[in-house]
Amino acid sequence: MRRKSDLPTKTCATCGRPFTWRRKWAKVWDEVRYCSDRCRRVKPKAGRAASG
Repeated sequence: MRRKSDLPTKTCATCGRPFTWRRKWAKVWDEVRYCSDRCRRVKPKAGRAASG
């Protein structure tokens, strides 16, 4: 059994938090960009101006 610290990690494209590999992502790990469904739904839009 592997330790969680030995698994590959990525940074979420939306929130910037690190997340680790999950078994359900085994076949598509190269395509995974978001840590959760919520981050996937509110993904940053291209060309969107910063409010302020």
